[in-house]
Amino acid sequence: MPKKPTKYEAKIEKIPSNKIYLNINHLEKGEYELNIIHKNKLLTKMTFKKK
Repeated sequence: MPKKPTKYEAKIEKIPSNKIYLNINHLEKGEYELNIIHKNKLLTKMTFKKK
């Protein structure tokens, strides 16, 4: 008798559309560059280090 697949369901709060969250927990240690682009135009370039 085949086992029925288990279904998981979660509800996530709606994130405000005017805020962007960047979670860097799973990034390796090092230096990163963040580029924010809109319509193929660079708006902001930022670098940061994860220690």
